[in-house]
Amino acid sequence: MAYDLESFDEPFYDAASMRYEIDVTVPVSPEEAWAEFTRQNTLDWCRALTSVDFTSELPHHVGTTRSVVLAPGFIKMDEEFFIWDEDPATSTYRHGFRGVRVNIPGLRKFGEYTEVSPAEHGTRLVWKFAMELAGVGLPPALSAPIANAAFGTVRTDTIKHFATF
Repeated sequence: MAYDLESFDEPFYDAASMRYEIDVTVPVSPEEAWAEFTRQNTLDWCRALTSVDFTSELPHHVGTTRSVVLAPGFIKMDEEFFIWDEDPATSTYRHGFRGVRVNIPGLRKFGEYTEVSPAEHGTRLVWKFAMELAGVGLPPALSAPIANAAFGTVRTDTIKHFATF
């Protein structure tokens, strides 16, 4: 069964009731970082995900879709990108998606925003996660530590991945 998620615009990434942000410098060029975030099977370095597959043809742009399976494999989400900006002249790139549908109940909105830009030594990576639960959820005192642990592994895995380049 599929559950449709609600649409949202860019301000949601900073206003969602549940959000997490990774803001790190990685030791690769912005072009290398962007290539990693936009390739087929991206995020294969993250233990929290089983698979990430773009379902749209190249080149990617606003309207691009992909399908994600979260570890251990029973949660599946379809996503659509509503932000896709590439500026090779300034080595600045960003994209953002919103979840369109998910195979489990309980989620009203979910999205991610990724931005890569030049840093003094490598690339600044800003990665935002935003969500809103449907109905009654866990109180923040319980949900925040769970979300922080899950997203913390994504942060750790990402730093380790880019350190191998």
